[in-house]
Amino acid sequence: MSAGRPRGELAVPVRDGRLAVTHWPGEGVPVLALHGITANALAFADVAEALGPDVPVYAPDLRGRAGSAHLPGPYGLAAHVADVLALLHHLGHARVVLLGHSMGAFVAALAAARHPEPFPHVVLVDGGLGFPPPEGADVDALLEAVIGPAMRRLRMTFPDRDAYRAFFRSHPALAAHWSDRVRAYVDRDLVGTPPDLRSSCVLDAVRADGADVLHDPEVLAALHRPRTRATLLWAERGLQDEPQGLYDAERVAAAALDPQRVDVRRVPGVNHYSVLLTPAATTAVAAAVHRARAACASKGHAPQKT
Repeated sequence: MSAGRPRGELAVPVRDGRLAVTHWPGEGVPVLALHGITANALAFADVAEALGPDVPVYAPDLRGRAGSAHLPGPYGLAAHVADVLALLHHLGHARVVLLGHSMGAFVAALAAARHPEPFPHVVLVDGGLGFPPPEGADVDALLEAVIGPAMRRLRMTFPDRDAYRAFFRSHPALAAHWSDRVRAYVDRDLVGTPPDLRSSCVLDAVRADGADVLHDPEVLAALHRPRTRATLLWAERGLQDEPQGLYDAERVAAAALDPQRVDVRRVPGVNHYSVLLTPAATTAVAAAVHRARAACASKGHAPQKT
């Protein structure tokens, strides 16, 4: 498989350091792509390919992960929103499309709720719509229940790069979708020296972000705010490729989202991870982003080459 679209790397000034940002060049309204809780920028490589060679995509390694693992706390979704605003300022654009997956979708929804002018329409992929947890629930226990294998990975060490790749290749949600791009994504996360290699993700950052996703009132209300406009694409299957996904038609209906502001669409036949990997799913994500870019551009003059 080819490496796909040419890409570059930026180092963007943010609080207490620089944010690592992967950049696929293009023209017009940029897309800022925000990854999941233990992921990194290269999670969007297939989506960038599906968007086509003319769409500029900027995907940061969020604070506490991969090339941005060195950035200190305080962590939490508000810190990511501040970093996104710093990236927006660095790029010099008045409006962009935010694309978020999983935890990154919650960051995108929160950013749009707080700042609807620069983020007039966000695209949320299997995330962004939250439900309050049971009273008194333990955050670590909830995180273990939802993303247990990912949390356990952060405490593991690996003797070499091949062992880390093998760990991901055995994941039930990824095994059928292994590719050169997935391998590059996995390699980006690995830090240390053999035989003590480990994930770059900072456990305190994951805990803080997970706590916000699970029970922060502002985060849970973001998609219900009257000025938030979004497309929500939910995957049919779950984090372990199980039949029950994070969302289903009943849960989405129970959220009572305003259909005038939030366009909800099911992505069939994919799980929480393959929704960013399979051709049919990335085509659906790209179509939603193109619609959001058109709406964004109609609000003002689209920028020139990015």
